[in-house]
Amino acid sequence: MNIQPRLLAASAIAILGVLLSPLIQPAWLFSILVITFSAVLFMIRGTQYISLALGATAVLYGVGLLPLVAFSATIAIVSLGELAHRGGGCNREDYIYYTAGASTGALFVMVYLGNIQPLVLIIGVLVALLLRSIMVGRDDAYMIIMLGVAMTIALFIELDFQVDILLLILAATTAILFGYLSFRIGAADLSGLFSGALIGILLIVFADVRWFLVMLAFFIIGSASTRYRYGQKLAMGVEQERGGARGYMNAFSNGLVGTGAAVLFGLSGGDPVYAALFVGSIATATADTVASEIGVTGGRPYLITTFQRVPEGTNGGVTVRGECAACAGSAIVAGIAYGLSIITFPVFLICILAGFIGTNIDSVVGATLETRGTVGNAGTNLLATLGGGTCAALLVLLFL
Repeated sequence: MNIQPRLLAASAIAILGVLLSPLIQPAWLFSILVITFSAVLFMIRGTQYISLALGATAVLYGVGLLPLVAFSATIAIVSLGELAHRGGGCNREDYIYYTAGASTGALFVMVYLGNIQPLVLIIGVLVALLLRSIMVGRDDAYMIIMLGVAMTIALFIELDFQVDILLLILAATTAILFGYLSFRIGAADLSGLFSGALIGILLIVFADVRWFLVMLAFFIIGSASTRYRYGQKLAMGVEQERGGARGYMNAFSNGLVGTGAAVLFGLSGGDPVYAALFVGSIATATADTVASEIGVTGGRPYLITTFQRVPEGTNGGVTVRGECAACAGSAIVAGIAYGLSIITFPVFLICILAGFIGTNIDSVVGATLETRGTVGNAGTNLLATLGGGTCAALLVLLFL
């Protein structure tokens, strides 16, 4: 057991606040009480960030930016999740206790308030787990987790997307299982597990399981290409860090545009333009990954902006082998999407082109903005997937 008395006391008072929140109205009155308590708590050593988290969340609730269920569920998820995690031994690789505590707290709040929303519950807990895995060792972790969970829950409550409970269970089970397997085989770290599960659930819920299979294909192809001639890349000093284990930065930089497309697809009732946006972005992510991992073994590259020879691993460097690999990767992903009837044949051709264009957008951004330090590798990947996806969507709008 590693429960600090001040954490136990703060959690107990937070839960008491959850119980009292629907009884003390209007919201601004309860918010003032919580802020006052937070100010007192701030004076106690070691609880500054906890008090700031409670105070900031209370302000959002008091001014109407957070509904009651979002405010109360956030407090319950973060407080009980952390309490259970510490009580279970605080093993950084064992988040079972955190999951159990956070889920129990969120479910209790929703039942207590008579507002049960399973999708909101699962997404809220997953975001808490993701942020908890990222913020390990940081003093401000509690504050960032609470604010992140609060805003996420508020967003999904506002979306009010209705989902069949059996589909949600299938989505959560499938996405979490694949995330866990990826973690166990070393293809993803903890943050990669939780971010991958979050993305997978959103894809299945807002679109369907076929979209998840396309994303899974990208992950498998990317992981395989990382291991392509790994010894040679290791000797060259251009290998992926941590043996290629993907984290949250990689998951979101490559999958954020596609996930957004899936959400828009569901909210729009199935607009095919968003399907093109999705496939174009994932084709780009796949093409860029295989171009980088395979192309780097194809001899000295050319800088895409000047076509001058540059050392291996230079940002913006391209090789003939890499460009061919990009075309192949883009075609495979687009072909899978076409085979699953996500897109039509004309869109399939468009997405191959979009994936290739997106890959070279990545190279141009790498040679310019990334080299100057304006963006990092994750930012480059995000801009590339946005460019490739947007290219596919625009071509569909213009010609189909």
